[in-house]
Formats: sequence, C-alpha cells, structure tokens
Amino acid sequence: MTRTRIESLLASFPKLIPANSQHTSVETAQVRYVYQPLEELYILLITNKASNILQDIDTLHLFARVVSDMCKSVEEREIQRQSFELLGAFDEIVSLGYREHVNLMQVRNVLEMESHEEKIQEIIARNKEAEAKEELKRRARQLEMQRREQQKRAAALGGGVGGGSYLGGGVSGYAPVPRYETPDAPAARTASPAPAAASRPPHFKTSGMKLGSKKTRQAELLDALGGEVLTIEDMSTPPTPVPVEPPTQTQKDARGSLPSVTPESVHVVIKETISVSLLREGGIKSMELKGDMNLQVADPANAHIKLALAPFSTDFGSDLQFKQHPNVAKFVPNQEKIIALKDPSRAFPVGQALAVLKWRYAGHDESYVPLSINCWPSPSNDGTCDVNIEYELEHDHITLYDVIISVPLPTGSYPTVSDPASNWSLNPSTHALDWSIPRISADESSGTLEFSVGGDDVGAFFPVKVTFVAQGSLAGIEVAKVTRVSGGEEVVFSSDAMVNAEEYVMV
Repeated sequence: MTRTRIESLLASFPKLIPANSQHTSVETAQVRYVYQPLEELYILLITNKASNILQDIDTLHLFARVVSDMCKSVEEREIQRQSFELLGAFDEIVSLGYREHVNLMQVRNVLEMESHEEKIQEIIARNKEAEAKEELKRRARQLEMQRREQQKRAAALGGGVGGGSYLGGGVSGYAPVPRYETPDAPAARTASPAPAAASRPPHFKTSGMKLGSKKTRQAELLDALGGEVLTIEDMSTPPTPVPVEPPTQTQKDARGSLPSVTPESVHVVIKETISVSLLREGGIKSMELKGDMNLQVADPANAHIKLALAPFSTDFGSDLQFKQHPNVAKFVPNQEKIIALKDPSRAFPVGQALAVLKWRYAGHDESYVPLSINCWPSPSNDGTCDVNIEYELEHDHITLYDVIISVPLPTGSYPTVSDPASNWSLNPSTHALDWSIPRISADESSGTLEFSVGGDDVGAFFPVKVTFVAQGSLAGIEVAKVTRVSGGEEVVFSSDAMVNAEEYVMV
C-alpha cells in the first residue's frame, strides 16, 4: 500500500464518522474503519472487510491501553513526543498486518528491554569484587606490618636474623622475603633493647615460616593492589601495631522501633510470641501464643514484694494456661491474681531476672488474632491480575511497629502500584512485594494497597507473610501494682510488654 493511498484513506475518515451514533466502525466499498475516541483525538484501525471485527476491536482496545500507559496525557503534543516509543509498541502488537498474541504487560516488558535478575547479578558481582579488594588490602596491610616487625626484631639482635642467635635456622629462611629496600630508620625505630627482645619467646617464628613459604602469594596480593598499600602507609613511621577495629555494622535490635522504657528498681518484662496461620477464604487454621513474665529487682530493700495483676483485657477464659515458678505461689481461684513467693520470709533475687510466670494458648478462635489480613487477587482478561491488600487492627490495647506485609509475585512479573505514596519495595531474594507500615494503632487501625501485576494464577500470591513487633500483651496480662509483703506499702515499678510475630502467614 502506497503512502498516497494511506493519506487518502485517513483524509476521508472524518467525513465518514456518523453523527450521534454509538457504533465505532464505518465501512466503505474497500475498507473498514474501526475507531475509538481518546478525549479530543481518535485512535483508528483500518482493515479490509474480510477481517474479524471482534479481533479488530480487541486490537484497538489494546492500542488505546498502550497509548494511555505510555503517555502522561492524551494530547497531540504528548503523543508526538512519545511517537517513537508508540511506533515500537504498535509494531509489537501488529506484525506484517497480523495481530500478535501479546498483552499490555508483555509489550511493556519488551519495551523496557531490561532484566531484573540481570541487575541483581550485576549488583552481586560488584559487591563480591569490592569485598575481594578490601580483603586484599587488609591482608596486604597485615603482611606488611608483620614484615616491619620482623625487620625491627632482626635489627635489634644486631647480627641479623641469619646469625648464630637463638633463632637458629628456623628464621633464617625468612631473610629474603622483603622485596624492596626500606629507607634508613631513625634511632627511635631501632631503640628496642636486645635483652627485652631476648627475654620474650620467639612468637613470630611460626609467622616467619608461614610468610616465607607463601612469598609468591604475597607478591600477587601486593601487585594486585598496584602499590596502593605502600602509598597509604608511611614507611618512615615507627611500626606500631594497629589494633583491629570492631565491626561497624550493628546487629538489628529485636525491639525494632518500640519506645524505650526506663527501668525502675523493680522492673517487670512481659514477652510474648505469636504464631498464626490464617486462611485466605476466611477463618483461622491455627494459633499459638506463648508468654512469660520476668521480674528484675535492683534494690535489696525492694526484694520482699508481691505483684498484683490487673483484670485481663482479653478474655481467653480457661483456654489460657498458666505456669508459675516453683517458688511462686499458685493463683487462688475467683480472687485477685497475686504473684508472691510461697515463703513470705524469702526475698526475690537481686540483680538477676527471674521468670515468675508463663502462659500459653493454642486454639482456633479468630477473635484473638491481633491483625486481620485480606489479600484479594482479581484476574483480568489481558493476562494481568489486580491485587487488593487490606489490614485491620483487631485489638486496641496493643500498638504494632515495623509491620511488613510480604506478598509473593509470579515469576518474571513486576508490580505496578496504584498509590505511589505507599511505602513498598521489591524483595529480590523472595521476589515478593514488601509493604511496610511503620505503626498501626487504634488511631490508624486499617489500610489498603492495590497493585497490578502480570499473571492470572491466584495461588501465586500466597502465602502472605507478616512480621511485626508490638507494644502490649495479647493475653491482656498487666501488673496493676507492686506492694511490700509486710506493711502493704506500694513500690514504684516499671513495666515493659512486647509481642514478637514468630510466624504470621495467610495460606
């Protein structure tokens, strides 16, 4: 088809559009026009009359989605600016006049022409290269420092390391190891007295034998650095040993972002761990809650005390099983729950934590779940899937921190999140979307996240995993007051209650 023929067909199209018509196709004696309005413009598909009208409409809709996806606004200036990219996308949809079996996600991936796995491998390779270089530098510095120490000791002996000293022939083999001549050292450098050197054991003997036997490896290390170590270290300075610095990377605090608690002389620590397995259709598969209470007494004057528990804010009933320390008295039924020693004359240990109470719950009651999760994947006809995630805090007496909801993604697909302000990231190790919520409390108890991703397998988005650390007690266990055994005077105390999610999944 010639360019003149195409221009003629396009020029005649505006005259053929019927007024006040709901049809989106017009036929002439030779061709069929299938069109779709895009604001003030039209997207037009010209075919012969023998083509499949349903397939033409589906192709036209895909063209419209590509235009809307690639252009910020459907305006003539924006379309002209993106004309090259649009032509490339249209060429992926229609090839030699025939429709290709592709969807919007596949067209987008082809246009991006990038591989996430390749990027990950490049990052890993760069990290390994940097680590190898740092290891080379560290080992070269260590070797250089040992060599200087050897030369200093040899100079202090006066006759060299190859003489008839007590070192014998064991160290004489180390003499040819230095590969360069060091400048004349000042008097302060060789001022170590010989008796001091002779009085200490030759602890460098084994190191000298090791260095002499691996001279080729040392040379390779120094050559690989290109003399960088010699530039960094001043050869004229005294060879003082360099202490090994502790690692700067700190371990992750198990408390996360929980507010810190200033301990008093009587400090109560309540720790709970929860394991929950939720069902995607609703309900709970299993739940287990374990907790313990530790008492820490810092002042011996406050060692003869007893703890009164507050009424439980969560009614687990008889399903919540308690276990006291062997020296702690049992709870009296239908009375205030008191934690005290069986022998009133004895005192709690001072300066060490004592687990005075433990509890456990295992069951299938959904009302005890602290955080409800709803993951709703909805497959669409173009090979993509719209996923809606929702969470809601079920208990107002606890506050969750550092919440991460991790949703696995189909292999080779990458999400498009509708709300760009959401705090989410792609986890390369698990290929999952990690939605981070810094804090969930009674004031902000719910939230939603929507994204679309390639793939129509609903099962690929499970299991959904949740991690968090919470302030409070799920079992509702709290110390109301601390009093002295004799006299009943109240004692100032502090309490720290936290919950860790050991395993929190939706299957």
